[in-house]
Amino acid sequence: LFATFLGFRMGLLLGLCFSLLLGSTSAVDRGNFKTCAQSSFCKRQRALKPGQSPYRALLDTLELSDSRLTLQLINDNNKVHLLLELYRLQGNITRVKINELKPLKPRFEVPDVLVGEPPTEPLSVLSKDDNGVVLSLGPESQRLIVSARPFRLDIMEGPQVLLSLNSRGLLAFEHLQLRKNTQVDPEGAEVKENVDGAEQQGEEEKVGVYFKYCLKKPNLFLFLGPTSVSLDFSLPGVEHVYGIPEHADNLKLKTTEGGDPYRLYNLDVFQYELYNPMALYGAVPVMLAHNTQRTMGIFWLNAAETWVDISSNTAGKTVFGKMLDFVQGSSETPQTDVRWVSESGIIDVFIMLGPKPSDVFTQYASLTGTQSFPPLAALAYHQCRWNYNDQEDVKAVDQGFDQHDVPYDFIWLDIEHTDGKRYFTWDPHKFPQPKDMLQGIMDKRRMMVAIVDPHIKVDSGYKIHNEIRDKNFYVKNKDGGDYEGWCWPGNSGYPDFTNPEMRAFWASMFAYDQYEGSMENLYTWNDMNEPSVFNGPEVTMYKDAMHGSWEHRDLHNLYGFYVQLSVDIANGESDWSLFVCMNAGAVWTGDNAAEWEHLKISIPMCLSLGLVGISLCGADVGGFFKSPSTELLVRWYQTGAYQPFFRAHAHLDTPRREPWLFGPENTALIREAVRQRYALLPYWYQQFYQAHKTGQPVMRPLWVEYPKDTASFAIDDEFLIGRDLLVHPVTEEGARGLTAYLPGHGEVWYDVHTFQKHNGAQNLYIPVTMSSIPVFQRGGSIIPRKLRVRRSSACMENDPYTLYVALNPQRAAEGELYIDDGHTFSFQTKKEFIHRSLTFAYNTLTSRYLVKWVQVICFSCKLFLYNFFSDSPHTPLSLCYTGKETSVEFEFDASMSVLTLRKPGMNAGADWTVKLQ
Repeated sequence: LFATFLGFRMGLLLGLCFSLLLGSTSAVDRGNFKTCAQSSFCKRQRALKPGQSPYRALLDTLELSDSRLTLQLINDNNKVHLLLELYRLQGNITRVKINELKPLKPRFEVPDVLVGEPPTEPLSVLSKDDNGVVLSLGPESQRLIVSARPFRLDIMEGPQVLLSLNSRGLLAFEHLQLRKNTQVDPEGAEVKENVDGAEQQGEEEKVGVYFKYCLKKPNLFLFLGPTSVSLDFSLPGVEHVYGIPEHADNLKLKTTEGGDPYRLYNLDVFQYELYNPMALYGAVPVMLAHNTQRTMGIFWLNAAETWVDISSNTAGKTVFGKMLDFVQGSSETPQTDVRWVSESGIIDVFIMLGPKPSDVFTQYASLTGTQSFPPLAALAYHQCRWNYNDQEDVKAVDQGFDQHDVPYDFIWLDIEHTDGKRYFTWDPHKFPQPKDMLQGIMDKRRMMVAIVDPHIKVDSGYKIHNEIRDKNFYVKNKDGGDYEGWCWPGNSGYPDFTNPEMRAFWASMFAYDQYEGSMENLYTWNDMNEPSVFNGPEVTMYKDAMHGSWEHRDLHNLYGFYVQLSVDIANGESDWSLFVCMNAGAVWTGDNAAEWEHLKISIPMCLSLGLVGISLCGADVGGFFKSPSTELLVRWYQTGAYQPFFRAHAHLDTPRREPWLFGPENTALIREAVRQRYALLPYWYQQFYQAHKTGQPVMRPLWVEYPKDTASFAIDDEFLIGRDLLVHPVTEEGARGLTAYLPGHGEVWYDVHTFQKHNGAQNLYIPVTMSSIPVFQRGGSIIPRKLRVRRSSACMENDPYTLYVALNPQRAAEGELYIDDGHTFSFQTKKEFIHRSLTFAYNTLTSRYLVKWVQVICFSCKLFLYNFFSDSPHTPLSLCYTGKETSVEFEFDASMSVLTLRKPGMNAGADWTVKLQ
């Protein structure tokens, strides 16, 4: 998982990489995974303490062009020169690159992640003297100050320092170096990266790393040494930082003093621990900093193992202590300091200056792209377990949903459906007629997902293995042979997805004539792409494995990303949109457990992913390991129904837990939760369209919409869906009530179940029963729903829309309605979609186009309006697009001030107004 989001829709479901260890459901074995003290480069770097930086800027080397400034830095301790590059990018972004001026061999720079070369804006020098240079960053009094001795960068706006780099002197660049008494061939040579002193699992890495040159002279080694890089950032006025997923921790990142830094290193972690900085399945090196004045972001573009240290001058102070400082006038300016350390590569960092949260999301999206736009069905309910046993089992589960009137869209098959873990195959005994099975599901307008992992069984009788081997597409050992490790099939090869030809080959395997038994309603789940190697160090690949001329250590966190790119190729050959369950599409939170704390942690984990561009997130409903109590299972369905990716999943050894196996009362509660999800699919779809267009998260923390409300900054037990729905799930065992925070001074919120109105900016106590799902709609919003119960989302295609109009204190509301075919790229290639602006003001509800295209899709639209009317209004009138004024049936509930219009008969794609007299 890496920080790039491509424009996929449907066809393949690729999973956030995670693996399971056979025959055990115990907790994570911490001995399998390193701490900072056991990671030699992290230990070395952390031993460097804040102080005077040895680096200074050589101002006489400054060169300024229209697009960048370059400047040499020198380390006064070892006289090594670095090259500093500064760019001012469009959209209020500053890029800082630091590399060796003349490295002995090129250092790895991350390719393919940026959507293109970021467009620049001119830099200009405001002043220069012996102490440094002042650069203009634009018309809003923003300046970049380069201090020479010691080297330091400060970004300022007016008199305020927004962010400083190397202010604590922790810039460290372990340069490539020769072993003593070794001379370089003057003609130069190609490096063969044979890492004799490579880091071994559980052993301390020697300081030296040896690279063997392919030279005329045999046995000539170069001692290149450690290659880690580090840089510190200081954030004055900031107490809250977020992001850098994936970790099983709170939304607000904690200080790491006295413990381990947050680790970014994709790992296959078995039943992870909670509330700690251990690395998990994915890594997105993006951090957001927020206070009441500004939101900023730091994007650290490096694919190697990375550790992030966080410290704060206010950490550990109680609320009373902070109040006492304020009263005594002795409080210091809050500041958060962050240090990034990566094992190899260069320093390439993008500083996104906001100033609003929405600006930072747009800035990041401009660099790496937006969230893919999923098909409508991907936002519905998914049923999964490891494993549904055979075709009859699949048929029985499918019929069970119909018999118990619970909708679903996808049923998933795990690794046992294959012929001996040979992916792209079917077990001939359990699934002898896969097309018959798929057709039976398709007849009900449902779909199937089958797993395809990126490790290949080493078997001379397996066609795909033979082709990858013959094409020389496997990752290599340091000696040049094919790298092999142990995974589900046993001895396995690992395709080198960094090779574009390998990606094209992989994409071709999804063609119907290659993937026997596949049909248009079969989609693919790609798991285990950390990559997972059961007998490898930390359950992953050796760092000295080779991807072309690069070591695995240089690009580890890119492996799953490149698997994703191969799917993009397959997608480009189809008119059908893809749902990609991986870094560019849907993710889930991995090997969770049927425990209440794992239910709770799913909220901040998904919120953190959403902040860095991955909106389609969910947790295995019910917990993957262990068996949930009926109360926990029901509460998990109620929570999952309001998280973006809604899938139930369970371990092979757990008892079956389909929704109807827990008694009629619990079945009814689960059914109602799933139906609430389906009713809101139009709103979910609209939110993902906005995420795709603008980069805004779908499931978002309260502070994103209320950036000056300090009470919301650390809340991570409730969340917003878009701007207009607030959800506070019940996550406590035996709960009889909970306290939800409703933000917004002067705003109102409506309970979506009772229509009761509540004022904002308050903590509201809510009594709950087992049927309660506390959800509130913001006053001033219009939310579309579909209320007819169907077996799948496709069966709802032609059902009418119901608009829920919640008025604010000014008796106004606004919203949008987005409609397309739900499963192809026609919205993009043919502009076949409807996008309407809905407004209510002065007692008139109006629909107008936002984007005017040829609208080929027509639907009827039912209206439902709840508001403040204390008396029954006169007959509402519908002024249709034909200009003809017609009376409309209505009902008015004075006890709830709810007005309902019945069958107004308007076209959802046309202009119309409804006037209330």
